[in-house]
Amino acid sequence: MPTIHYILKDGSTRSVEAKPGASVMETAIRNNIRGIDAECGGSCSCATCHVYVEDAFVGLLPSPDEMEDELLDGTASERTPGSRLSCQITITADLDGLTVRVPQTQS
Repeated sequence: MPTIHYILKDGSTRSVEAKPGASVMETAIRNNIRGIDAECGGSCSCATCHVYVEDAFVGLLPSPDEMEDELLDGTASERTPGSRLSCQITITADLDGLTVRVPQTQS
């Protein structure tokens, strides 16, 4: 199974195995990753699952759709080129080793 590395607010890293087809957000919730709130449950309507994708993986992801792009404009933490909603990142074998940083705040 692919592994996702979550860099937490305190700088520590939690590495967890992810099921292909699951989202980065679903995997975080199942593994009690603090800082990914996911208040809408993954329906792409709240932006509380915002993460910063490490540069090496940004090019492996499809571009955000219009809805995700609009929500990223309203995140509580600064938007960067690596900003994504973790509910919109589907795990594939190609994303093994994906590293995402949890922002300082989600609200």
